[in-house]
Amino acid sequence: MSRYLAESTIEDAAIEWLTAINGYSYSHGADIHRPLTKVVLEDRLEQFLQKRYSHVPAKLLAEVKQEFLYNKGTDLQYRNHDFHKKLSKGISKSWKTPTPNPPDASIGTFGSREEKIQFEHFYPVDYDNWQNNDFLVVNQFSIEGRNKRRPDLLIFINGLPLVLFEFKNMFDAEATVENAFNQVQHYIEDIPALFEYNALAIISDGATTLHGMYSSGFEWFAAWKSTDGINTVSNDFALDTLINGLLLPQRLLQYIRFYIFHEPDKGKLIKKGAKYHQFFGIQFALEQTKASIRPVGDGKIGVIWHTTRSGKSITMAIYTGILRQLPELKNPTIVVQVDRFDLNKQLYEDFVAAKDLVGDVQLASSADDLRKLLSADGGGVIFSTIEKFRLKETEDGKEAKHPELSTRENIIVIADECHRTQYGLLQGFARNLRNALPNASFIGFTGTPVDSKDADTEAVFGEIIHRYDIKQATEDKAVVPIYYEPRLAKLHLANTNIEEEAEEITEGLTDNQKNKVLWAAAEDAAGAAERVEEVATDILQHYLQRISTLEGKAMIVCMSRRNCVKMYDAITALEGCPEVAVIMTTNIAKDPVAWKPHVRTKEAMEAVKARFKDPDDALKIVIVRDMWLTGFDNPALHTMYVDKIMNGHNLIQAINRVSTVFRDKPSGLIVDYIGIGDNLSAATKKYTGSGGSGDVTIPVQEAFEMAKDEIAALKALLPAGTDYSRWMSMSNGDQLRLISTVVNSIVAEEERSKDFLLFEKRLSGLAPIIKSHDEIEEITLDIIFFQHVGAAVRKIKYPVTNIRQKEGQIKELIHRSIESEAVVDVFAMAGIPKFDISIINDDFLAAAKEKKSGNELKLELIRQIINNEIKVRANSNLIKYRKLKESVEKIINDYHNHFFDSLVALQKLREVAGDMQEEDNRRKQLGFTEEEEAFYEILAKHKTAISDFSLIQELVKEITANIKKNLQIDWYKKPDAKAQILLAVKRSLLKKGVSQELKDILDEIMEQAEARYKEWFGEEEVA
Repeated sequence: MSRYLAESTIEDAAIEWLTAINGYSYSHGADIHRPLTKVVLEDRLEQFLQKRYSHVPAKLLAEVKQEFLYNKGTDLQYRNHDFHKKLSKGISKSWKTPTPNPPDASIGTFGSREEKIQFEHFYPVDYDNWQNNDFLVVNQFSIEGRNKRRPDLLIFINGLPLVLFEFKNMFDAEATVENAFNQVQHYIEDIPALFEYNALAIISDGATTLHGMYSSGFEWFAAWKSTDGINTVSNDFALDTLINGLLLPQRLLQYIRFYIFHEPDKGKLIKKGAKYHQFFGIQFALEQTKASIRPVGDGKIGVIWHTTRSGKSITMAIYTGILRQLPELKNPTIVVQVDRFDLNKQLYEDFVAAKDLVGDVQLASSADDLRKLLSADGGGVIFSTIEKFRLKETEDGKEAKHPELSTRENIIVIADECHRTQYGLLQGFARNLRNALPNASFIGFTGTPVDSKDADTEAVFGEIIHRYDIKQATEDKAVVPIYYEPRLAKLHLANTNIEEEAEEITEGLTDNQKNKVLWAAAEDAAGAAERVEEVATDILQHYLQRISTLEGKAMIVCMSRRNCVKMYDAITALEGCPEVAVIMTTNIAKDPVAWKPHVRTKEAMEAVKARFKDPDDALKIVIVRDMWLTGFDNPALHTMYVDKIMNGHNLIQAINRVSTVFRDKPSGLIVDYIGIGDNLSAATKKYTGSGGSGDVTIPVQEAFEMAKDEIAALKALLPAGTDYSRWMSMSNGDQLRLISTVVNSIVAEEERSKDFLLFEKRLSGLAPIIKSHDEIEEITLDIIFFQHVGAAVRKIKYPVTNIRQKEGQIKELIHRSIESEAVVDVFAMAGIPKFDISIINDDFLAAAKEKKSGNELKLELIRQIINNEIKVRANSNLIKYRKLKESVEKIINDYHNHFFDSLVALQKLREVAGDMQEEDNRRKQLGFTEEEEAFYEILAKHKTAISDFSLIQELVKEITANIKKNLQIDWYKKPDAKAQILLAVKRSLLKKGVSQELKDILDEIMEQAEARYKEWFGEEEVA
């Protein structure tokens, strides 16, 4: 007889694993004698304090003990916060001790005694030497409160109950990890005193183990999936991984001290703790910081790549808080540098909210304010935009170089989204920053690392320290999965010669100029009135249907501000449209008066943002071009409608707006109207593996020598006697005179112009590779000067008026060449109602890896959809769906073997899907129910044994009835029950004269019966 393991088995395993770790001891709750109303083992706390602070008077130690035991606050969250501050930061006390004066020789006695003031900072835990602490594991610890409760397991450190475990039976289907979470919520109500001291709550049903803050919702509890920060476990959130990954004594003390904080939010306190990827990312960053800061290292700390929406701002705040307390850094200054404050206001607000960790945060309000803050000797945290490191006009003219503000070596610059702001190292704000702080060290944080030659992240900041990509974050439920739904608003091509005509119009333009012309044309085409109306109608219908089952908000992304306004006008004119707002920057000097309703002050924009972030507010949809696509977190946002061409990190940043965990939100959805599927799969592939490495294709030293050759070639084309050595300190007027002289000389000869632009283009292409070279200062001036001259030459050779004229010609060409069609659901042709595709699905990613065309991507997606549908339906009719699956795979194989092209393959897949769609009609024609049809398929394929349709109909009805009559719970596990059904079916077949192929028919019928009726609970449930 099998033995079923109980809940206590998991509890015993946890005790076994914990006590195997050096430092832990164990006691049963019943063996600890104390008043049941008290949750702290006060004798152990007292012993620790007396041992650690033996030099302190006993009376004062008694006061210290009471202060650690008594927590201020009107409710539990505030009392827990008060205790956590004392636990992590300690408390200071002073006392007086008498000091004897020298003896008075005249009387032979000591003189009067003076009092000396003594100071001490007390901690209830020894963080520096973990061995000095008492780690005690206690199970079944009874506590009396509003009701008497007995938590499964507690970890006491020096008598303080800091870690709580609640277990459920792994072998009871009804005892889930959610039940364990729910039980903790009851404990909070019944024995709140325990949670005044709680640092960490752990819930487990054996298979699933999660950790979190006791006050958090279930959705914020997470798995601890690594013991070393490098390898992640794949055995579904194992309990032993959490114990050996988080609860090692030294690691647990670090977590408690630095990785937990309370954040104010709308009058409440929210307690937050780091997830495993944040903990290990910070640990590795701290090690690298100590090794990289000057004068020990080169100042390149490295890059933390944690995918967007995975808690990057918390990671940055915790890292900052620990840096401020590192004795090696001697009160450092941390500069958090962002590119635009409006994009990064959320990061600043997150830092301010995390005051427990980082202390006070100063915001540089101007360039002068920034210079003042950085010139000070004291440490602290300073937020600044990159542009505040600008050069200033002085009485002597423009600054040639940013002044040096501090030579201190304990300044660390944290660059948020480092790929966006740190590449102006030759000339610009990033160069100014380094001139201002020559001995500073740099670390980059990014959710979307890039690896093109124009953004060599590693060359600027150092190697990637820690990586946490979209795929891992989704598996860990740190973000909700993102699904992709293509609904193309097609533009029918009526002019087959459009490519040749477009090339003729744009002949002579640079690639950048061509891109600008074509982007303007694409924006114009996307904004065609008929198309916008079609898309707006489809979006509203889709959104209303979506919120009928899942409350939430939506964002529409358009190509331009003009298209945003067009979309607003079209969608708000439709019946049933909820409240909508356009979010965009405005320029009242240039924008049409008709856009006035969308012009907002800074305060009004903040008010709209607050409304949109409120899940209960009536503002349901916003329309944007660029604003709110980065640095904006709205957990209630679950759908993004994309009508803008995007790619790379811009696309990943945008779609991650819908990935934030929120209540019971199962996923985020990207609905594509413009055809970003290929770009999305390519970008997702890049950010779910080893992307973002920042490797350069040319060795830096070789590129540096090549750049010097290009400079020599460019100098040879300058007029004789040209001197630009003072270029950086020249007045604007003198710079213009010098440029004019040089440019006039170059453009006077056609060949010289071509050569100059060719050499300058090569030099500019090399610049991003070499800008972090140790000797870059030698040629920085040359590069900057020649780039200015090149821009001026290019402007004369390819004037803007000419480009705008070509924009108009391209727009006119497109208008002549295309016709708008209705919005098409790409998968409606497959006849499958379920068509969500996760962007981290392996098939979806494979499309990028194999560089598939648009049709090939559709083939992959439709194949998956049909196969998923077949999988769902398979048990109801094994024979039919095996045939359909074989058909699907044959179509794809034939396509890959070049038997036919992608359009034919798509049509054949449509036909397969159509077969499934026609299923109900065929069943009605045959007169069968769904379960009867499955047995019909079996009999009908054995034409030798039976060919009379009327006889088959009779047999199908009889066999189905005989099987269902003999079913019982777990019948397929019981040989007698299976034999009874087999005998009944065999009798029916023999009675009707079916004897040929009898064994094969019986085997197939029994296989189908088991697939269909395996989970049998009675006629009502099956029917």
